[in-house]
Amino acid sequence: MDRQKTIVRTSLIGIGANVLLAAFKAVVGLLANSISVVLDAVNNLSDALSSLITIIGAKLSAKPADKKHPMGYGRVEYLSSMIIAVIILYAGITAAVESVKKIITPQEPDYSAVSLIIIAAAVVVKIILGIFVTRTGRKVNSDSLSASGKDALMDAIISASVLLAAVIYMIWGVSLEAYLGAAISLFIIKSGFDILRETISRILGERIDSELSKAIKRDLCAYDGVNGAYDLVLHSYGPECLNGSVHIEVDDTLTAPELDVLERRMTADIYQKHNVTLTGISVYSVNLSDPETNELYHQVRGEVMEYEHVMQIHGFLLDKANSTAIFDLVVSFDEKDRHGLIGRITDDLSKRHPAYHFFINLDTDVSD
Repeated sequence: MDRQKTIVRTSLIGIGANVLLAAFKAVVGLLANSISVVLDAVNNLSDALSSLITIIGAKLSAKPADKKHPMGYGRVEYLSSMIIAVIILYAGITAAVESVKKIITPQEPDYSAVSLIIIAAAVVVKIILGIFVTRTGRKVNSDSLSASGKDALMDAIISASVLLAAVIYMIWGVSLEAYLGAAISLFIIKSGFDILRETISRILGERIDSELSKAIKRDLCAYDGVNGAYDLVLHSYGPECLNGSVHIEVDDTLTAPELDVLERRMTADIYQKHNVTLTGISVYSVNLSDPETNELYHQVRGEVMEYEHVMQIHGFLLDKANSTAIFDLVVSFDEKDRHGLIGRITDDLSKRHPAYHFFINLDTDVSD
C-alpha cells in the first residue's frame, strides 16, 4: 500500500506541474505566434495524461488476486506503460505534422522578455520534476513512473532548445521555429518508441537481474548439504510479484523428511530476503563420495567443458545398475545448433567411455 501511495502522490505532483506549465506555454506560444512553444505545451499536457494513466495503473495493479487472475493484477502496470508510450507517439506524430505545415507556410514569431522568462522557468521545473519522478520510480520499482520521469527530463531538453531558438531569433533575426518543431517531434517519437520497446521486452520476459539471481543462489548454497543451485527461473507478474523455481544439488544421504524441512526453510527465507516466491524446488541427488562416480564425473566434466559454448555441467548422476550417466549442460545462446551440440557431445562421450550410456539434458542459460 505504501508503494501505491508513493506512485499516486508522485503522479499527482507531475500532473499539477505539467498542467501549469502547459497553460503558461500555451499562452506564451499563442501570443508569440510560436509553433515550437505551442507544441511544447501540448507535450506537457500529454505528460499530465501519462501521469493520470500511471495513477489508474497503480490502482488497478493493487487489486487483490482472485479466481480469474490468481497471480494478481501486477502486470497492469506494464499495460499502463504501453498506453503512455502510445500517447507520447501520438503527440510526436501530431507535432511533426504541424511542424511540416509551418515549414511550408512559415510565420514570424514575436517573443517578449516575459515569454522567455516563463520558458526558462519551465526548463528548471522540468529538470527538478524529472529527477524527482525518475528516482521515485526506481525506488518503488515502477516502470510507468520511471517512464514519466525520463520523459520529463527529455522535455527539459526540448524546452531549452525552444529557448535557444527564441534567443537566436531575437539576436540575429533567424527563425528556426518550424524546423525546431520538427526536431522536437522526432525527440518525442523516439521517446515513445523507447518506452514501448522496453515495456514489450518486459512483457515478453527478460533475463533475471544478475545481482538478484546471484544473491538467491548464494543464499540457497549457504544451507548445509546443498552443493549448488541451478536453473533459477523467475516469472514476473508485476514489479512486486516474482514467482519461480530452482534446482538444488544435495547429497544423496538426505532423507525425504530432511529435504521437506530444507525446502520449506528455503522458500520462507528467500521470500523474506528477496520478496521472491519459489513455487518449486527440484532436487539433484549426487554421490561424489563414491570413487567410481567421482572419477567419471571429473573426467566427463573436463571433456565437455572443452567444447565451445558449453557453460556449465551439473546434476551428475551415475546409475550403476544400468551403467547410465545422466547430467545437465548449460549451453550459451551463441551456439546456433544447441541440440546438435548435445548430440555431438553424447556421441563423443560414448566413444571415450564405452562402458556407460550417456543421457544429457539441454539447459538454457536463463540466469547468472
